[in-house]
Amino acid sequence: MTGNPFVGLLGAMFGGVFVAFILAAFAIKYLVDQIIVGVVLNVLVSGLTGFLYGALLAPNQQTLNSAATFPKWKIPLVGDIPVIGPVFFNQPFIVYLMYIVVAVVAWGLYRTRWGLRLRAVGEHPQAADTVGIKVNPTRFWNVLLAGAIAGIGGAYFTLVSVPHFTKDMTAGLGFIALAAVIFGGWDPIKATLAALLFGFATNLQNLLTVLKTPIPSEFMLMLPYIVTILAVAGFAGKITAPAADGKPYVKG
Repeated sequence: MTGNPFVGLLGAMFGGVFVAFILAAFAIKYLVDQIIVGVVLNVLVSGLTGFLYGALLAPNQQTLNSAATFPKWKIPLVGDIPVIGPVFFNQPFIVYLMYIVVAVVAWGLYRTRWGLRLRAVGEHPQAADTVGIKVNPTRFWNVLLAGAIAGIGGAYFTLVSVPHFTKDMTAGLGFIALAAVIFGGWDPIKATLAALLFGFATNLQNLLTVLKTPIPSEFMLMLPYIVTILAVAGFAGKITAPAADGKPYVKG
């Protein structure tokens, strides 16, 4: 509506925080199982956005569903490096922001008091509580932070990839993001590398389709999800989640 992609990006972050707030409220405050809340939220948001698309966006394509997008910004010198330059340094603003967010989160998680407390409430909340860390408020605020970051990722679809919203346009990629977190062992850097692997599989599917390979199109669409299943199934048993992952904490 504003014609400014940065405003749209902020809107996406607020949307992510809103959904994360619902998740945190039910899972942390009211002790509802996280998986149940997550499934319900996915169905709710899918239905709500589908309804809003049909009621507001589809009838008003020009005014409400024609987004201003982030152009590609080529970084001088490094953007001219063969192969690597165009891939990493000739990208839209959201991609550069991703570099910063991943680096800051990785540094903060292992090098700051905030990160130490965050890992403590995820590994051993009872021990964290005994040294004065407020377990549930710490979890709550960090879930909201994660929602804002997830909103940035979701904004890529409409502010970079396609300049308009369509129903269920993520096509299950959020679950692949979850698989990337598991495959990456809950580490920001490793999860990013896992996401690049799954992204490679997705684009390989597109490339093989363009090359008109004899493989049926249905199997081509399955390729990134097959890679996800193989990756997670092959390594999930070797990966240890945070000890208190998914477990609500009741003081005392």
